[in-house]
Amino acid sequence: MIYLDGNATTRPTPGVCAAVLSALEESWGNPSSVHRMGQEARARVELARRAVAELIGTRPRAITFTSGGTEAIDLAIRGSILARRAGGGGGGGVLVTTPVEHAAVRDLAAWLAQREGVRVVHLPVNLDGVVDVAAVAAALDDLPGAGAGAVVSVQWCNNETGVIQPVEAIGRLCRQRGAIMHCDGTQLVGKEPVSMGDDGGGTGEGEQEGEGGWCDLLTFAPHKFHGPKGVGVLWTRPGVRLAPVLHGAQEGGRRGGTENVPGIVGAGVAAEEAQAWLADPAPRRRLAQMRDAFEAAVLRAIPEAVVNGARLPGTRRIWNTTNIAFPRLEAEALLLLLSERGVCASAGAACSSGSLEPSPVLLAMSVPEAEAHGSVRFSLTRETTEAELEEAARIVAECVRRLRESMPG
Repeated sequence: MIYLDGNATTRPTPGVCAAVLSALEESWGNPSSVHRMGQEARARVELARRAVAELIGTRPRAITFTSGGTEAIDLAIRGSILARRAGGGGGGGVLVTTPVEHAAVRDLAAWLAQREGVRVVHLPVNLDGVVDVAAVAAALDDLPGAGAGAVVSVQWCNNETGVIQPVEAIGRLCRQRGAIMHCDGTQLVGKEPVSMGDDGGGTGEGEQEGEGGWCDLLTFAPHKFHGPKGVGVLWTRPGVRLAPVLHGAQEGGRRGGTENVPGIVGAGVAAEEAQAWLADPAPRRRLAQMRDAFEAAVLRAIPEAVVNGARLPGTRRIWNTTNIAFPRLEAEALLLLLSERGVCASAGAACSSGSLEPSPVLLAMSVPEAEAHGSVRFSLTRETTEAELEEAARIVAECVRRLRESMPG
């Protein structure tokens, strides 16, 4: 089986699996209990918190564990709006975001608008789904107080196309205007170096810690970098206020509920392994070259295919993702055929890949509907090999030809 759905999840490493099993067998006490078993579990949770903090270059106390990336996003966005209301900020709140976010943001934005009276402002994107920084400035300037107190949520790296947004520049605008910047870093953390620092930090490649910072809230999920599912992470810049969505005393009062000790311990090991892997840029460069070679092989075999998110010059994409449109085909039919041949991929986000509708992200990028219907996402992991990609490209071409031969006319 060739697994090319690494944006949905990655296989936990042997070290992660061993840590999870050890926690299940040996650290099953409640980490909030004062007895020895509870405190042993608490110690392992805090060691994992430190490892996760070190992965993004910050301090452990800034890290909150949740049940997954979706809950972390909900706490970041809704918690910020609730905290502003509680602090006398007034109004229903304002959320500035884009139409190309993960469904965890898009669906939450729709719910907040319908049920909580939050004003949602959607930023325009270009053909590759990139936000114009000037459009962010204009949107904030049109709000009362030039956007002070608004929550801005922009995904660092798109989960369907791999396109990287100019989040540092957007975050600096937010800082200047007093807006709160949330960044969904789920598809980038663990795949590229990140250094948030205490002031909002940077990527470790360009803007560095100490240059003013740009981010207030960062969310991600360790299962995207070979950790276990069922754990999410929220980083909060010191001084940023959040109201809990799940009430309780756990996680510093930010999130109630007994911690998932085995998952958190596994997440800590995954963070340590990811940090070690990221120390050398050579593997990332090699994987990017492998991704590009896979794209080139598919496009040679299927000349009418198009890479979504790479239509304009200068667009930056992360090394592991490609989204290829096969016009006039149905992605679901192609995915089923690929699966029969041993290739795992997805159409759009994994959370909605069972839908027969084209990806709303691609439609927001003005991808023609005939291409959006036939778009398939292939995403690498650290473990993907060159031989697997060469075989996958051959199988993709064969499956596309087979489907076209079966089409009327």
